[in-house]
Amino acid sequence: MTLASHIKHEAADAIKHLYPDAAITIPMITVNQTKPEFTGDYTVVLFPFLKLLRQKPDVIGKQLGDYLIEKTELFSGYEIVSGFLNLSVRDAYWVSFITGHFADTHYGEKAKTARRVMVEYSSPNTNKPIHFGHLRNNFLGSAVSEILKVSGNEVIKANLVNDRGIHICKSMVAWMRYADGATPENTGIKGDHLVGDYYVKFNDVYKQEIAELITQGKHEKAAEKEAPIMREAQALLRKWEAGDHDVRDLWQRMNGWVYKGFDETYKRLGVSFDKMYYESDTYLLGKKIVEGGLEKGVLYKKEDGSVWIDLKEEGLDEKLLLRGDGTSVYMTQDLGTAKLKYDEYDLDQSVYVIADEQNYHIHLLKLIMKKLGEPCADGIYHLSYGMVELPTGRMKSREGTVVDADDMISEMINLSKEQTEQSGKTEGFSEEELGKLYETIGLGALKFYLLRVDPKKKMVFDPKESIDLHGFTATFIQYAHARICSILRRENIPLTPASLFQSFRQTSALFPLEKKMILALEEYPAILEDAAIEFNPSSICNYSFQLAQLFNTFYDAHSISKAESEEKKQLRLMMIIMTASVLRHAMKLMGIRLPEKM
Repeated sequence: MTLASHIKHEAADAIKHLYPDAAITIPMITVNQTKPEFTGDYTVVLFPFLKLLRQKPDVIGKQLGDYLIEKTELFSGYEIVSGFLNLSVRDAYWVSFITGHFADTHYGEKAKTARRVMVEYSSPNTNKPIHFGHLRNNFLGSAVSEILKVSGNEVIKANLVNDRGIHICKSMVAWMRYADGATPENTGIKGDHLVGDYYVKFNDVYKQEIAELITQGKHEKAAEKEAPIMREAQALLRKWEAGDHDVRDLWQRMNGWVYKGFDETYKRLGVSFDKMYYESDTYLLGKKIVEGGLEKGVLYKKEDGSVWIDLKEEGLDEKLLLRGDGTSVYMTQDLGTAKLKYDEYDLDQSVYVIADEQNYHIHLLKLIMKKLGEPCADGIYHLSYGMVELPTGRMKSREGTVVDADDMISEMINLSKEQTEQSGKTEGFSEEELGKLYETIGLGALKFYLLRVDPKKKMVFDPKESIDLHGFTATFIQYAHARICSILRRENIPLTPASLFQSFRQTSALFPLEKKMILALEEYPAILEDAAIEFNPSSICNYSFQLAQLFNTFYDAHSISKAESEEKKQLRLMMIIMTASVLRHAMKLMGIRLPEKM
C-alpha cells in the first residue's frame, strides 16, 4: 500500500470516529501530494465532506488534523488552506522507507495472480516490410505487456501475421510479372523489402491500367474492377483458397523471405512474442463460426450467397462476413482468431493494440461475438492509439512513401553517434563499447519518444528532438543514470547492494529536497498501478523524466561525497541507489537500456 492510500484509510478511520453518523467511505476521500508552494507532504481534500458533515472546512480540517496527530505517529503537523488539509509526514517515515526499499530491485511489482491476459500487437502484413508507422504499435504492445506482468498478470505476447488475402496476392502477381526470378539471395535485398518493392510495383501498374481503360471510355469504378492486374490478383486469391499447389508454393516461398526479414527487424527493435498466429490458419475457423451463426439464425444469406449480420437494432447497419464467392473478409478471420485465442488460453482479457482507424472494426468484432454467444466477447479490449506522422507528413505503403523501420533504426543510431562525437565524450570507450552505446542511445530515443505521448493522441515524430540531451527524452534519463553510476563508482559501491548501510541511524532532520526525492520514489508503485489500469506507458515515461530531473536538481544542491556528515552521505547514497534502480526498472518496461557510462 502506498502512503497516499494509507493516508486515505487513516482519514476514513478518523472521520468514522469523529462523525459516527456520516456515511463517508474511502473512495470519497481524495489524497494528493501537497503543492510545492504550501507546507506539507500530502493533502486531504475537504470539500466533498461539507454537506454530509454540515461543518465549515476549517472546522473539519482542525478536528481531522488534531485527531491524526494524536492517534498516529505518521504526521508531525498540519496546515489548513482554503478547504484543504495539508499533512506533514514525520522524517522517521521517509528514512524508514528509504532504508527498507533502496536495495529492492523489484520495488513496485505486485504478487502474481491467476489473471491471464493476451496482448496482440505488431500484426504485420507479409506484402511489405515493417515500416515506421508500425513502431508505435510494437513499442506500445511490448511496454503494456511488461507493465501488466509486473502488475501480477500472466501475460501472453501474441502476434497475428496477416499472411493471406488480396494484398498478399498483389505482391505475388507483380513478382510473377516483373521479377524475372529475383530473390533476396541473388539481389542482396532483405526479403521483406524485396516483396514490398513488388507491392509498390503492383500499385504503379494498376494506376496505369486504370488510366488506360478510362481513356478507352470506361468509368473509373469499372476501370478499377476490370484492370487486368487486379483481375489476376483476384484470380490468384481464389486459387489460393482452393489450395492450388503452384500458388501455395510461391506464397510460402515469398512469405518465407518476409519472415526472415521480420525476424531481423524484431531483433534490432528488442521486440519478442510468446505466440504467433497466422491468418492463413485462422480464417477457416472464422468460416466455421459464420456457418454456426447461420444455423443459429443470427446470420443470414443474400441472393448472391454472401453472408451478413444485421446490426440495425444496435444502431448500426448490415455487416458482410463472407463474400458470395466464399472468400473471407477481414472480419471473418478476426472472428476465428478471437475464438482460438480464448479457447487456447482461457483468457480473462484479450487486448488488441490497433490504431484508432480500426475503432469501428474492433467495436463490431466484440458486438458480433456477443450476438453469436461467444464467451470471449466480454474480454475483448481495444488499446486504440493515434497514428504517427513525420514532419514531412503521412506515409502510404502502396505509394512507396513509407520510411522502413530498418532505415529509421539506422538513422537514430547515426544521430546518436554524431551527437556523442560532437560532445567529445567518447574517451575511454572501446569501439565495441561505443557501438553498443550508440545503439542504446538511438533506440532508447526512438522508443521513449513514441511512448511518452498518451496512446490516444496522434503525434509527429522528430528524430533530432527525440535524442536531445536536454529535452524530454530517454537520452536525458540515460545521462542522469550514468551520472549516478559515476558517483557510485567513485564511492566504490555496487549498483545493486545487498547489505550496505545496516548500521545507519538518523539523527538529523531531512532537507526539503531529500524529502522530495524520497517522496517521489515512494510514489512509483502508484504510477505502475495507474499505467496498468489505463494501458498507458506515457505516465511511466513522464514519471521517469521528472525523477531524473529531480535527481539533477538535488545533486546540484547537495553534495554526496562531501556531505555534512557521514549519516547524510549514507542516506544520500541510499537515495541515489534507489533512484537508479527505479529508473532502470521503469525504462526496462519500455524496452530501453540505461548505460552506466555516457
